Amino acid sequence: MEDILEVYTRPRDPDRPLVCLDEATKQLVKETRVPIPMGPGCPARIDYEYERGGTANLFMLFAPLEGWRHVEVTDRHTAGDYAHLLRELSDVHFPRAEKIVLVQDNLNTHCPASLYRTFPPEEARRLVERFEWHFTPKHGSWLNMAETELSVLSSQCLDRRIPAKDTLASEVRAWQTYRNMHNAKADWQFSNKQARTKLKRLYPAI
Repeated sequence: MEDILEVYTRPRDPDRPLVCLDEATKQLVKETRVPIPMGPGCPARIDYEYERGGTANLFMLFAPLEGWRHVEVTDRHTAGDYAHLLRELSDVHFPRAEKIVLVQDNLNTHCPASLYRTFPPEEARRLVERFEWHFTPKHGSWLNMAETELSVLSSQCLDRRIPAKDTLASEVRAWQTYRNMHNAKADWQFSNKQARTKLKRLYPAI
């Protein structure tokens, strides 16, 4: 916890951008009947029946000090999907960065080994060296600012029935473009000093 909180107190450095990574699953739901739109004095009506259309995975990349986010919609969240996402982050989104400070949770695929499972050793090593790795503690995913940004995405864009992956990707792109255009950042206030007081139960008694 203190490692993550220390990372969050660092000043913005364009050569070492802070990027938080998290993922979520979205259930795809198709309507079985055409919804009735709202009219004067009558709310919109949606039938309770629906047809499941499978699920899609959402990778959230969020640079809180840059006011930038990128959401990748994939069929799955395998080690290969994760590895390709990191290569895109390194070589497409921040190619000029000296090193990318990466904050993520402890999911079993969120590790350098996933790069070695996906790419030749030379390429995997190159990518591993592009990142400064930081992991949130077990049961401490609330420390990941990408999780907060996923909550914003869920409330502003995903709180309705979305029938197919293509539709989901289109809606997410529109949301992402709007948020990036307005340079929406995060204002993290919780520090190690506060943690040692408010969360003192987590520390050993001396």
